[in-house]
Amino acid sequence: MYPESLVKECQKRIEKYPCEGFVYGQGPEKAEIMLVGEAPGETEIHNGIPFSGRAGKQLSEFLDYLGISREDVFITSAVRSRPYKVVKKEKDGQIIEKKYNRTPTQKEILAHAPLLDYNICSIQPKIIVTLGKIALERVTGMKGNLEKIHGKMMITPVQKLKRLDSSEMVWTDRKYKIFPLYHPAAVFYNRRLLQEIYEDLDQLKNYIKEEGIRLNGAM
Repeated sequence: MYPESLVKECQKRIEKYPCEGFVYGQGPEKAEIMLVGEAPGETEIHNGIPFSGRAGKQLSEFLDYLGISREDVFITSAVRSRPYKVVKKEKDGQIIEKKYNRTPTQKEILAHAPLLDYNICSIQPKIIVTLGKIALERVTGMKGNLEKIHGKMMITPVQKLKRLDSSEMVWTDRKYKIFPLYHPAAVFYNRRLLQEIYEDLDQLKNYIKEEGIRLNGAM
């Protein structure tokens, strides 16, 4: 799926940051739909399956609504290791440290940028579905616009790292179809988003049909 040398290089690049584990992408090598999330959480780094925690269960419900199985799509993320923060709490007179998920930093996203670059270049998906603000910014460079553009198909080049030893992002020659969605976990904090998400999924259904994408699911 990846050159082993690339994986080792990216694991080395992120060693200096508070991140742990490593999760490969999952799905067909020539998937026509790619889902890009933010980063794995605690569940994912233990079982190696992207979107297998609480947010993953919500994502599975969305895929079922689309008539898509996980085997139809390639699922990956901007960062492949779990970014965490350590929080100290007192319990029974003792100080306990616990790791919690956090949003990846720009440096952490750059550290693993070559992996997503490789995925997009080798898979050449017909549609890239970004899940949340971090994925949208990583792929398109657009910041803070998810509320305005979710559920709308964009045709645009995507960002890629200029060189392995660079921190500069440049644009691909090819244009891709990008469909931004809210991150599945967003509904845990705002249930009112569910209606908007399902309206967006209806739009995505139409685009999938227009592209003539054949799926193993129920469509």
